[in-house]
Formats: sequence, C-alpha cells, structure tokens
Amino acid sequence: MPSPSRLYLFVYNSLQAFAWSIALVRVLISFASTDSFNASYSFAGYIICLLQTASFLEVIHGAIGIVPSGVLLPLMQWGGRTHYLLAIVRQIAEVQDSPSVYATFLTWSISEVIRYSHYALTTIGHCPYGVTYLRYTLFIVIYPVGVACEMWLMYSALPFIKEKDLYADSFAFLPFSYYNFVQGLLVVYPFLWLKLYLHLFKQRSSKLGKRHDKKLK
Repeated sequence: MPSPSRLYLFVYNSLQAFAWSIALVRVLISFASTDSFNASYSFAGYIICLLQTASFLEVIHGAIGIVPSGVLLPLMQWGGRTHYLLAIVRQIAEVQDSPSVYATFLTWSISEVIRYSHYALTTIGHCPYGVTYLRYTLFIVIYPVGVACEMWLMYSALPFIKEKDLYADSFAFLPFSYYNFVQGLLVVYPFLWLKLYLHLFKQRSSKLGKRHDKKLK
C-alpha cells in the first residue's frame, strides 16, 4: 500500500495534469474560434492563473522533503511565472491580447501536461519510457520559446507600467519604481533562466542516461 505522501503526490500531480489539459484545450480553442492569437487570455487566463498560484504547493513539497527538488529552483520558477502572469498580464489589459501571451500559454500548457503526467505515473512506479523521454527532451525547444515570449511581453508592457505608475504605493518607500524593477528583471532574466535550463539538462542526462546504461549492460 502506498504511503500517504505518495498517494497525495499522485492525486496532486494527476489533478494538475488534468487541469492543464483543460487549459491546453482552451488555448487551442481560442485560436480555432477567433482565427487569431489574440484571445488566449480571455479563454484560458483564469484557469492558468489559478493553476499557477496553486503550484506554490510544489515549493512547500520541497521544503518539507516529500520531493527531492529542494526549495530554491521551484521557488525561482514559481516566482518568475507568477510575477509575469499575475503582476503584469492580469493587471495590464493592453497586453492581454498579445500573441506572446498565446505562445506562452501554449508552451506552458504542453510542458505542464507532460511534466505532471510524468510525476503522477512515476509516483506509482508505472511511467512509460515515452513519457519520460518527452519530459526530459521537449523542454529543449519549449523552454527557450516560453521564456523569450515572457521577456518580450514584459518589455512590451514597460510603457503601460510607466504610464499607469503601476504598484506605486508598494514601491513608495524604495529608491526605485516598479518600472525600474522590471527593467532590471529583464537584464537578469536570461541568467536566471540559464540556471534552470542547465539544471534540466543535468536531469535529462541522469534520467535518460540510466536507461541507456542499462541497455548497454
């Protein structure tokens, strides 16, 4: 009988995989219904905001030790995505119809359906190699595309952030504005992304390399 923690992780990851599948369908429907890349937020924004917020549980999972991921890398990924989604896209209506939102939502949805499916199946010890291969291969293309779209949208949002003086009250006691914060974030974003990207390559070598070594034996 599986332990309570393994049962919980199976349920959590299965629900996330299912919900992200719904998000992916809605993103695709947004294009099919409007014949454009401009409606993805109105079709899928709410559910993706909800799922991204809920994924903070993964930081807690690492903190309490029920998964081996630790805290730093999950927190970096959660913080980057959540800031992009809730602090910028959700707050600035002028950027919500950007094609870069469609591309971001599409890459996120595809990667999360695969990632959570892999986690759920691995938890019960029955993950097909094809799912593992996709989990540790598809990111090579999807991850850079997603991050590039995130950065492009943040850059496109800068004039609106400045015009609206967004989060002025929160930054009132700091020597810089939120506009300056996003400018600085765009400078460091590629370096933060590279750390996560290289970590995924290490995981790929570990997970797929083990199977290759077994075949050689």
